[in-house]
Amino acid sequence: MSDEHYNNSDPMTQSSDQTALPTDYHLAEYTIVRQLSLGGFSIVYLAVNEQGQKFAIKEYLPRNLASRTQDGQVMVSNEIDMEAFNLGLKCFFEEGRVLSGIAHPSVVRVSNFFRANQTVYMVMEYAAGRSLVRELGNLGGRMQEKLIRKWFATLLAGLREVHLHRLLHLDIKPANIYLRRNGVPLLLDFGAARQTLSRENQHFAAMYTPGFAAPEQYEKEGALGPWTDIYAIGACLYVCMGGATPQASKQRKVHDELTPASKLFNHLYSPELLALTDQCLAILPDERPATVLEVQKRLLEANYSVPTEPVLAAGVGNKCFAWFKNLMSRRS
Repeated sequence: MSDEHYNNSDPMTQSSDQTALPTDYHLAEYTIVRQLSLGGFSIVYLAVNEQGQKFAIKEYLPRNLASRTQDGQVMVSNEIDMEAFNLGLKCFFEEGRVLSGIAHPSVVRVSNFFRANQTVYMVMEYAAGRSLVRELGNLGGRMQEKLIRKWFATLLAGLREVHLHRLLHLDIKPANIYLRRNGVPLLLDFGAARQTLSRENQHFAAMYTPGFAAPEQYEKEGALGPWTDIYAIGACLYVCMGGATPQASKQRKVHDELTPASKLFNHLYSPELLALTDQCLAILPDERPATVLEVQKRLLEANYSVPTEPVLAAGVGNKCFAWFKNLMSRRS
């Protein structure tokens, strides 16, 4: 994780209600350098250890349930919210525990997690690189198919490891995909704990990202699984092709206005990649690819078709050629 990632966090999750730990605050064997981001569920800090190594430390502090006392402790504001706070804390701690057991270059590395100040802290690697959002900007808003296939196949290898450890991401989006300086994509900012808390407490009902969140994430009783992350992968593929953020899935269930990738980008990408993207974005979970491994294998296929050439109306091609020839003769 880096400053860039946190400086590009969703402004809708920003808040000025929480009080961050101050600079030079000693937290276990780490020293707080500065706040990186602040959201409705947590605060993230840049910190260094005694050897001067940089880390990103995420502090569990749900702003609608708790606040900080003057001595740095996290206190639940209302006794009635204690159960919800403890549920979120348990999920946050479990998320850190699982991630600390995953050593994959495409999954953010959690090196430590511990209790302090009546809450939990997750210590993560601090990586150098750039976000996928910035990379898309550098590329003019659209990636070549070869690059899409390469990066997402690598990213999905990491997501497979996450799913094998019975953990879901639940907040995959370009802002949470980071590209290391060596080009390896990195999956950041897991949202499983946030999603669990939002389902149990009405204060956190909006803790998902419209356009990337699957329909079942809007439903309290909706079954979540690998298929939920696959929907988000489909939305990311759609955006990487040059599409706008897809229509929110909750709205799609009522009136689907999303133009399929196979229709919108058929002259730019192979039919196979377009079909995969549309399948990942299926509203019904059963219509999406069954596993991340299936998506990865289809991305790794080397023998895919060339894009379909745009069809011109009768006579248009000849007219364009004549116009171009006439223009060039004038310049001679």
